[in-house]
Amino acid sequence: MTARNIDIMNFSDIAYCSDKYQYTMGKSFYESGKKDKIAVFNMFYRVAPENNNWAVVSGTEEVVEMILSMGDKPESFFEKFLPGDDYAEFRKYLAGMRFTGNVYAMKEGEIAFPNQPIITVEAPLIEAQVLETPLLCIMNHQMAVATKASRVCRSTNRPVSEFGSRRAHGPWAATYGAKAAIIAGCAGTSNVLTGAYFDCSSTGTMAHSYVTTFGCSVHGEFEAFDTYIKTHLGENLILLIDTYDTLHCGIKNAIKAFRANGIDDEYPYGYGVRLDSGDLAYLSVECRHILDDNGLRNCKIFATNSLDEYLISDLERQGAAIDCYGVGDAIATSKANPCFGNVYKLVQIDGLPVLKRSEDKVKLINPGFQITYRIMKHDEEKGDIFKLDVTCLRGDSLCEKIERGEEITVYDEYDRYKFKTFLAGGYTATALQIPAIIEGKRTAPRRSLGEKKEYYKYSLMHFSPSERRLINPHYYKVDISDDLADKKHEIISRLVKEINEFKEL
Repeated sequence: MTARNIDIMNFSDIAYCSDKYQYTMGKSFYESGKKDKIAVFNMFYRVAPENNNWAVVSGTEEVVEMILSMGDKPESFFEKFLPGDDYAEFRKYLAGMRFTGNVYAMKEGEIAFPNQPIITVEAPLIEAQVLETPLLCIMNHQMAVATKASRVCRSTNRPVSEFGSRRAHGPWAATYGAKAAIIAGCAGTSNVLTGAYFDCSSTGTMAHSYVTTFGCSVHGEFEAFDTYIKTHLGENLILLIDTYDTLHCGIKNAIKAFRANGIDDEYPYGYGVRLDSGDLAYLSVECRHILDDNGLRNCKIFATNSLDEYLISDLERQGAAIDCYGVGDAIATSKANPCFGNVYKLVQIDGLPVLKRSEDKVKLINPGFQITYRIMKHDEEKGDIFKLDVTCLRGDSLCEKIERGEEITVYDEYDRYKFKTFLAGGYTATALQIPAIIEGKRTAPRRSLGEKKEYYKYSLMHFSPSERRLINPHYYKVDISDDLADKKHEIISRLVKEINEFKEL
C-alpha cells in the first residue's frame, strides 16, 4: 500500500487553503499584464527554534503533490471567494490555471540552516504567488515537528516512539506530524493511519482503561495482563503496570502473568512493562532489580508521561533503567516552539534580483536565483565531515568553480579576514536543492519513509558532535558567495540613495 491509495488529504483542495490576498494580488497581476512575468520565490527560515543551529526538512513531498494537483476546480468554486462581475475573467483564468514552472527543493531529512532556500519556486508570477500560504502551512508544521523530534531523539541513545496523535492539532497534523517525527529519528509511531499511509509499522501497548475493564482490583489487574498476553502471543508484549501501585502489585502481576504464559527471555518477539506515572528514575531502577531477580533480564522497561528532551536527559543523568521512551505532545505539537518561522519571499522577477529591506535587520533577505552547496572534506581521524555551507547565485563565479571542482575560498560576509580555502581535489560539494518539478512535471523520485530517515541519519552523522549537541551547539559555518553579497549590497546601496533623494523632495 502506498500513500496514494489512501485519501487522507485531497491535495487539490489543500492547494487552495490560502489567504484571500494571494488572489486579490493575482487579479492585479492579471489585469496589469504581469501574470506571465517569471518570478522566483524562496522559502526559508530566519532563526532556528530552541537555540538550535539548524532544522530538519520535512514536507517537501506534500508540497510537490499539492502543487501538481492544482487546477481541477470549476469557476463556481472561485466565485465563492471572488464574487462579482469584476472577477469573472480572472475566475475563468484561475479555473484553467495549471502549474507550469519549476520547483527546486531540499530532500526530506535534509538539515537546513537559516536563510538557505529550502524550496525555490520559479514560475509565472500568479502561479508562484498563490502557492505561498499552502506551501508554508505544510512546511511550517512538519519542520516544527521534525526539528523537535530530532532534539528529543538526540537526547538519548535509546529508541523514542511518537505517541502524540491525541494532542495533535487535528487528524492531518497527527498523521503527517508522525511522518515528520519518524524522518527525524523516532523509532515508530502509535498512529495507525501514518503506518498505513507511509508503509511503516505502528506500535502500541495498552491503556489504563484496559486494566480497569477487568475490575478495580489487584486480581483484576492480573487477569487483564493474562488476557492480553493470551490474545497477543506472537507479538511484542508490553504491560502497563502503574494503574494501582507500580511496585507493590503492578510489576508483580506482570511477572506472574508472564510466567503463567511461558514468557521469558527466550520469547523471540520482545516483552516488557510500561511506566506512565511517578518518579520514573526511581521506579525504573526498582523494577529493573525485581525483573532481574526473577530471571527476566530481557524484559524491557518502557516509559511515558509528558516526556521531552530535557526530562529524558535528566532521567539518564539519574541512572534511570529505561530502555525506550514514548513521547507525545512535546513532539506532536512541537510544544516548546509550536510556530515554525518559514517565510516565502520574492527574490527575482523577470531575471532581476529583488529583496525586501526591512526596518528589522533579521528580515533582510538574499536576492536572486540561488543554490546552496554543502562542502565536505575528508579528515584522517574523523572521516568525512561537513565543513561549511555556501549559498551562491546560480551560475556565479563561485558556483562555477564548485561545479568544476576547482580551488575555492569562501569569505565571511561581514568579516573578510575570516575565510576558508579548499584545494582542488580536497573537497566534495553537494547541491542541496534538487529539481523536484520541471516545466510542471515531477522530476524528483519518490522515496520511502525509511529512505528519508536514513538520509537524515547520514546527514546528521557528518556534522561534528559539538555541532549536534542540544545545549550551546558549536557554530557551523554558513555563508554566501561574494557575488551574492555584492549583489545584495548593490541593491541596498541603490535603495538607500533613492530613499535619501526622495526625502529631500
